Amino acid sequence: MTTKKAKEESEGITAYSVKTKTKNVPMVDPVIDIKSGRYIATGKDKDGNKMAAILGKAKAEEHIKAGNAKKGSGWE
Repeated sequence: MTTKKAKEESEGITAYSVKTKTKNVPMVDPVIDIKSGRYIATGKDKDGNKMAAILGKAKAEEHIKAGNAKKGSGWE
């Protein structure tokens, strides 16, 4: 049985799709920006719908280190 955390680490960043009303949709080519001290991952789903997810600092750095996302604006 896989946990949500293990699933998220292996697949990359996932988010809720407002358009399709589905949970844990994988993001394609996410970019993590820092704005007002928050880490925000933005990207698209496989159909091209825009998505966003707010992450903690540790999780954002983990995804960048693993190569699941790219650094956007706000990083030093």
